[in-house]
Amino acid sequence: MRLTEFWRRMEERFGVAYAASVAADYRLPGLGSTINEALAAGVDTKDVWRAVCAEFEMPASLR
Repeated sequence: MRLTEFWRRMEERFGVAYAASVAADYRLPGLGSTINEALAAGVDTKDVWRAVCAEFEMPASLR
């Protein structure tokens, strides 16, 4: 998954402002870090997205 697609999905699910807040502030148990920390550390965006989906309810269209 490309990073642009990841952010498109995040913004579709949470809205632009809240997506940025979730990425910066919410520590995902599946990653042991925030989304931003995981992406900066080089974790594959597909793996980050799976962790987001595991933690939050996602519409089928975004999974």
